[in-house]
Amino acid sequence: MRATLRWAHSDLRTHRGEALFLVLATAGIVVSLLLATALFGYATNPWQRVFTQARGAHVWIHTDRSAEVGKLAGLDGVDSVAGPYPTASATLAARGTRASVELRGTPERPVVGRPLLSSGHWLDPATPDGVVLESRLARALLTEPGDTLTLPGTTRKLTVLGIADSAEPRYHAGEQPGLVWALPSAVRDPGGQVIGLRLTDPDDTDYAVQRAVTVLGAGAIGEVSTWQQARAEAQGDNRLLGQVLTLFGLGALVAAGLAVHGAIATRIRGHLRDISVLKAIGFTPGQVVRVFLLQHLAYALLGALAAAGLTQAVGSRIPGRLGDALGVWQGLPGHTVALVAVPVGAVLFIGATTGLAAWRAGRVPPVPVPRPAAAPGGRLPGVARRALGLRVPPGLVLGCHKVLTGRLRSLSTVARLALPLLLIVVAMSAWTTMDRFHSRPEQVGMPTALTVHADAGLSTREVRTLLERDPQVAAAYPGVEVAALVPGQTATIALRGLGTRQEPYPYALAEGRLPRDRDEAVAGQGLLDLLDVRVGDWVRMTVGDQPQILHIVGRSIEPENAGRVISTSLDTLVENDPRLAPGLYQLRLRPGADPHEVAGRLADTGHGHLDVHAVTNPADGLSPLRGVVVGLIAVLALIGLIELLTAIGGTVREGERDLLALKAIGLSPRQITAVTVTATGCTALAAVLAGTALGLPLARWLIDAQGRSSGIGPGIAQGPSPTLLMLLGVAAVLGAAALAALPAARAARRRLADTLSAVT
Repeated sequence: MRATLRWAHSDLRTHRGEALFLVLATAGIVVSLLLATALFGYATNPWQRVFTQARGAHVWIHTDRSAEVGKLAGLDGVDSVAGPYPTASATLAARGTRASVELRGTPERPVVGRPLLSSGHWLDPATPDGVVLESRLARALLTEPGDTLTLPGTTRKLTVLGIADSAEPRYHAGEQPGLVWALPSAVRDPGGQVIGLRLTDPDDTDYAVQRAVTVLGAGAIGEVSTWQQARAEAQGDNRLLGQVLTLFGLGALVAAGLAVHGAIATRIRGHLRDISVLKAIGFTPGQVVRVFLLQHLAYALLGALAAAGLTQAVGSRIPGRLGDALGVWQGLPGHTVALVAVPVGAVLFIGATTGLAAWRAGRVPPVPVPRPAAAPGGRLPGVARRALGLRVPPGLVLGCHKVLTGRLRSLSTVARLALPLLLIVVAMSAWTTMDRFHSRPEQVGMPTALTVHADAGLSTREVRTLLERDPQVAAAYPGVEVAALVPGQTATIALRGLGTRQEPYPYALAEGRLPRDRDEAVAGQGLLDLLDVRVGDWVRMTVGDQPQILHIVGRSIEPENAGRVISTSLDTLVENDPRLAPGLYQLRLRPGADPHEVAGRLADTGHGHLDVHAVTNPADGLSPLRGVVVGLIAVLALIGLIELLTAIGGTVREGERDLLALKAIGLSPRQITAVTVTATGCTALAAVLAGTALGLPLARWLIDAQGRSSGIGPGIAQGPSPTLLMLLGVAAVLGAAALAALPAARAARRRLADTLSAVT
């Protein structure tokens, strides 16, 4: 044991930098995997906790006031109901901020779908105009208990009594109205009612919706929302962050394992004499294997422990969503198990790859085998000889020849070095895709910057005049959005009529063409998946008791409503149902215009009749991903550096056999150094080309697959610019050459006696 420790200590002193890199790389990988685990727990647990404690309803159905919703309580599979409650649509304002809301008349605190108060208290008959706000709505309005809200266009004021969490779909500006609980007396002129159904079997949600529509009639149904939709919306970007971290964490773990394997294999080839001496003095093959295995397991264990300790100690103090996720995750029941299992799994994987390489050390014979006297490359090919005849520097020719002749070993080195480069290209693609949402939103389904809702106080002509009068508004597209029942009557989708045939709406298409004629429409990927249809099919949906039959001629990129959107021109919807009238306007602004400034100006000009919101960019919720991508690139670069140092060490040691021959033919030390530097640079160049060639299509496939799963659909991926890829390649090749220069120069100036001892 003492001899084993002395050997390990001596090897550590010789390879301090490599040991440090292995520890840091392992720490970065484990941190990535722990963050991914935390984000997955954070994405699912808060909503599930609220749903369980609130005894949430599995289905919420909005109907008109005449619907006999009491019949739903007797349906098979319905365990209990919430409501019915009268509802009214309104706009609330506070501190210059507005939000569309649903006022829900609630005479007493519900048992099913019970709001969980986070501050303040529940409704009090002594305060007839008191309300309780859903928590996200309260954050959007910057309000807290005791504040006063106004209803623009009226003299009414509401007092905030409390703020509560709910398992229902949360407020989303311009897409989902916020939920406000109020006494029935405060809900004046209710436009409908809502009822919640809690089912005995949540898996029967679609069947329960069908039964409810059959009992009430399709014409009475306004909108249906299910617990699956609410859960998916609540998980949102956190789940995506977790998936990204998991993907890169596992990829980095594989790259690190291969780098460790390559490092040990290269070291074994360079220390064959030392290993033979160890066996000659009494080391068994098992002891030799354990020397390498335990040494690298110690490095991995040190990095894993550092990562786990760092995550546990300071993780919750990270600002933003990552810190919140780690704080919540640390309170979950499975936190301790995951905190142990993830580092242990990483260490075991690295140990497995280490064991495969160390096994080769155990097979080294105790008597050194003389190395072949001839270089493995054989004679120079005709191309190389002609290049030398054309006075191409011999260092370049022999360096390239060295890489090409050692095919098997060179290919394995290129493959190990290409893997972290491939993942870096994927990470850069994710970064540029996020930038595309901000720099070119019109290409990813956001051609407009503002959404305006107008009340009945202004006519259509007055609204158009008011909007187009603003100097920074380039175009105003009138439209209408209604909830429609899909075929089978199991869910509702968003049916939109935007623009006119004279002024068509500028959809971002990923497939097909724009709608031109009557009854033509484009649909999002989420709708195509929901209805199992394709571009070219006809679909039938129901708005109230009015059917709408549309021909899907294109697939649009729809970042809203999980892609469950079908859009046509306003003319088509009005022709099919004359009762529909434009109630919203999508505004395209001039270049350089500030959406928030224009929104405030239009709201003031409308004197309370216009509700203006900036279009939400889905990339805004992914801002923590930028820091994650930077950290992952740093970890991958560290792994690539480990592999590069290993390749340089192997190239230098392999070159010792050719040193005498190169000096004999008259090459100077500088030219001999150029051979090793060129060989290293060619290896790095091949890895860059392979990583880029494989990374770009892989990144596109992964991003499009994520887009499809989220309902946006494929077509949003954006690869890095050629300039950025060229900079990456140049940095990798020049960095490899620079790192190889010093050890190659030292080897080229070795004494002849040392060289003779190295090749014997």
